[in-house]
Amino acid sequence: MNSKLNLNQELIGRARESARKVADDTQIFIDRHTTVAVERAVCRLLGIDGVNGVDVPLPNVAVEHLCDRGLISQGAAFYIGSAMAETGLSPQQIAEKIDSGELDLSRLPIHDRSAIEKAVMPSVEAALARIRGNVQKRREYLGRFGDKEGPYLYVIVATGNIYEDIVQAKAAAKQGADIIAVIRTTGQSLLDYVPYGATTEGFGGTYATQENFRLMRAALDETGEELGRYIRLCNYCSGLCMPEIAAMGAFERLDVMLNDALYGILFRDINMKRTIVDQYFSRVINAFAGVIINTGEDNYLTTADAVEEAHTVLASQFLNEQFALKAGLPEEQQGLGHAFEISPDVENGFLFELAQAQMVREIFPKAPLKYMPPTKFMTGNIFRGHVQDALFNMVTIMSGQKLHLLGMLTEAIHTPFMSDRALAIENAQYIFRTMKDLGGELVFKDGGIMQQRADEVLTKACLLLEEIEELKLFGTLERGIFANIKRPQNGGKGLSGVIQKGDHYFNPFIDLMKGGERK
Repeated sequence: MNSKLNLNQELIGRARESARKVADDTQIFIDRHTTVAVERAVCRLLGIDGVNGVDVPLPNVAVEHLCDRGLISQGAAFYIGSAMAETGLSPQQIAEKIDSGELDLSRLPIHDRSAIEKAVMPSVEAALARIRGNVQKRREYLGRFGDKEGPYLYVIVATGNIYEDIVQAKAAAKQGADIIAVIRTTGQSLLDYVPYGATTEGFGGTYATQENFRLMRAALDETGEELGRYIRLCNYCSGLCMPEIAAMGAFERLDVMLNDALYGILFRDINMKRTIVDQYFSRVINAFAGVIINTGEDNYLTTADAVEEAHTVLASQFLNEQFALKAGLPEEQQGLGHAFEISPDVENGFLFELAQAQMVREIFPKAPLKYMPPTKFMTGNIFRGHVQDALFNMVTIMSGQKLHLLGMLTEAIHTPFMSDRALAIENAQYIFRTMKDLGGELVFKDGGIMQQRADEVLTKACLLLEEIEELKLFGTLERGIFANIKRPQNGGKGLSGVIQKGDHYFNPFIDLMKGGERK
């Protein structure tokens, strides 16, 4: 890519190296710890599913059983595999017998590692085969229909009822949407379990369940066949069940997942140690499943000023990139996030927005960048709002963004109507069509406003990352450097679910999923 901004490559290298060192340091903590969510995800991947008579998910039943008996530090796969070797039962049968009180894993003899691996590997391979099959199915669809050039039009459905979501999602696809994101119900990120089955009641969104994933995937495939296009499905792989939702999405062929390393810490007050371990395994799963992750830097600008704090967005993108690479997630699956959130009252604000977007595009050339629409300064004036969205659409096509979350003219008024989405899609299609190659025709003035702005943001980001390298990640989060939000290391939700690994800890999925089998 030819640089329009004449970016300082030495600064980019320094920033990336600082971010790598931060990720390396944090990985030491990650490698020494597991969490209850990681172990529940292992249970799900081994084939444990369903709920008991009081609607407690069986993965929770199995992991709580291990926690109560002080066994969890060796990992769920270690004890379930040993029980399989001893009893000949499947993981599902073991979970059901734990729930009924017929089986106590602490009372069974422990088999040696080779026997455990031999017992558990058929279940592991079945999970990997199922996920590989979904990757192949996606490839087959894209081979038949082709993939879209230019930005993917990304829209949200959020009725609370999965069946109504399906109606709206199909309508949006027929109007031209390429990605459908099903917003999760308010507060689900703070649940330390995953609800079960199809759901029809949610507030501000719909529960993320495996059945809801299955239903929406089937509906979009049906519509895609009708339209001759592959419609991608997105959900939210975040919160206290981040790795479990990654496993569910991998099983049901989701294509895009919101999956940030820091979002839950900053915006949901989830303990930083819990989140940083959970994000690693969730990204390992997403990498293997061919899922594009979306990071959440756009959220920083909802609490911090988009002009003054733009460098924190870039610094976080560098960190998210390195954490993703640690998990084996290639750059081509890293939908690093940013947003069009400068106040319309700022003189030359459009130039600053374009400079920021172009800078991110040039620094992360392989990433399918996720660009978020204006929300903070939408007032309810639908006419001005439609213009703000049009300017946002212009920046996307001029700077080569890829995952383009459509702005709605009724932002700040109500959940979008289908007609609002239609207008948003029409607006974007018009601009993307008539300005398709405009970015390639333009050069930026040497030493001009945009080059100076990009240099300023990059310089500040580099200095900030060098500071973070000294403070380490946890110290940085305690100081409130991102989004002006301070979080204590031992505060927040979910800390009790962080466990130091024992000497015989066993999770067969990490090495196999990172071992290149995805390719």
